[in-house]
Amino acid sequence: MLNRLRAFYRQTILTSILTACVATIATPASSRVLPEVWGTIGSLDALVSYGAGVRFAGMGVEIGTGEEGATGADFLTFIGLPVVSPYLGLGYYTGDETIAYSAGVHIGAGKIVIGGGYHSVRGINGQLGFKF
Repeated sequence: MLNRLRAFYRQTILTSILTACVATIATPASSRVLPEVWGTIGSLDALVSYGAGVRFAGMGVEIGTGEEGATGADFLTFIGLPVVSPYLGLGYYTGDETIAYSAGVHIGAGKIVIGGGYHSVRGINGQLGFKF
């Protein structure tokens, strides 16, 4: 009787592990892992600023130009929530030779990403992009 229970126990464990593996492989990748790209346009003191960014696995990089030709890059950290992803960023911009900070939010709508935020060099900005 004890041997039958051990055999049943082993079979149950193996079936559970196999089911978990198949379920993990069969589910689509999370939107937090899929790469996304976006373009951004903003304004600070009536000057237009431009930028572009990419996000992968909760981290991102955004490059852009700000007032008086200040050019630089920001490193972003996203908080991966299901639909809304807030982010914080820190970067360096030439021209002013200053450390920049940014904060905002990305909202996923299928394959489209819309967002908005504030950047200390590039001002208030809107973002439009897509996920792969």
